[in-house]
Amino acid sequence: MHEFGHARQAIEAMIRSGDLMGLLRQTEALHGHLCPGVALGVKAGQYAMQHLDREHYGMEDIVAIVECNNCFTDGIQVVTGCTFGNNALIFKDLGKTAVTVARREDGAAVRLVVHPDFRERMFARYPAAGPLFEKVVERREGSPEDEHRLQHLWAAMSRRELEVPLAEQMAIQTLTINLPAYARIYPTLICQSCGEGVMEPRVARQGNKTLCLTCARQEYYLLTGQGISLVKEDD
Repeated sequence: MHEFGHARQAIEAMIRSGDLMGLLRQTEALHGHLCPGVALGVKAGQYAMQHLDREHYGMEDIVAIVECNNCFTDGIQVVTGCTFGNNALIFKDLGKTAVTVARREDGAAVRLVVHPDFRERMFARYPAAGPLFEKVVERREGSPEDEHRLQHLWAAMSRRELEVPLAEQMAIQTLTINLPAYARIYPTLICQSCGEGVMEPRVARQGNKTLCLTCARQEYYLLTGQGISLVKEDD
C-alpha cells in the first residue's frame, strides 16, 4: 500500500479478506448504531471494492454513486472511502437503495441494488422487528425500553444479515460508465455582507456587490432526510 494510504490499511485488509464483521464495526463508529441497512451497505461496498480490485486513497480514483440517503450509504462511505468531503461520493436522489462503484481509470463499474421485497422478507424472518421498528422509528412513539430492545435486535439482525448470500439481498450488474470530471478547485470570494468566504460558483451578484446566497436571499439546495429541495434562508 502507498505510504499515504496507511489510514485505510486496516479497512483495505478487511476488504481483501472478506472480513465483513470488522467492516461492520468500523461503520458503526460513523453511523452510531448497527442496523440491517448498514450491514447491506458494508456488503455492497466490500463486494464492489473486491470486484474492482483497486485500493482507494480518497483521491477520486474510485467513485461511488449512491441513490439514497439512508443507512446503506454510510456502509458504502466507510468501506469504499468515497465521501462528500473527498469528492468521490455522488448522490442521485432517486430513493433507491442502490450504489454504483466505479474505477476512474477505465470506467469499470458494478451496480448493486437491494431487492424490492428485501424488507418484507427480512421482517418475515424476524417477526418481532417490524412492529417495534414501526413504533420506535416510524411513529416515534417508543419508550426508552422499546428503543433499547430495538437496538439489541437491530444489532443481532445486522450480524446475521452478513451471513446471508449477497444474491438473496441484491441484484448485481457489471457495466462501464462515464464519470464526471475531477472536482475543480475554485477561488474563495468574500461576501460583502457577512464577510464570510464563499466558493466562487456559489456567490450572487447584486449590483456591484458580491454576496453569499443566504445574504442575497436566493435559493440554494438543501439535503435533509426528506431528500434535496430548494430553499431560502428565510423559509
